[in-house]
Amino acid sequence: MTRKRRRLYILLLCALGIGSATALTLTAFQDNLVFFRSPSDIVAEAPPPGRAFRLGGLVEAGSIERGGATVRFRVTDGAHTIPVVFSGVLPDLFREGQGVVTQGVMRPDGTFAAREVLARHDETYMPPEVAEALKRSGHWNPSQGAAPPAAGWNTMSPERRSGS
Repeated sequence: MTRKRRRLYILLLCALGIGSATALTLTAFQDNLVFFRSPSDIVAEAPPPGRAFRLGGLVEAGSIERGGATVRFRVTDGAHTIPVVFSGVLPDLFREGQGVVTQGVMRPDGTFAAREVLARHDETYMPPEVAEALKRSGHWNPSQGAAPPAAGWNTMSPERRSGS
């Protein structure tokens, strides 16, 4: 075996090793990626069954039902609403009208089974994903000023928000 051929084999083995490592890494990331969706996104295109994702929006006023360790509530972006069920301890800032991001999967009955619930930090903070969803649904136009108070988002229609 010549020196030139040996270098070629070593180069090919290195390329095969790097390619395999890249493929394994991308496969691992694929399983751990969690996408954000608003209720309008879910109504427009249902997520694949069993696929974990983040659902974000506002806790709809009057929707919280507590039963032992299980809490049921609805998340809305103003245009659409998704029922959520969560078993566990809710964050202290969780309440009606607050922005939340939940992580979990959709059940076959259309209910979102949350494994984790995150509430917003203070009166002025809004998760970037929730802000983007409100812009897309027409409930907030940043060029017209700051976002309205969270308590009123799920009761406003896009027409009333635009000042008409």
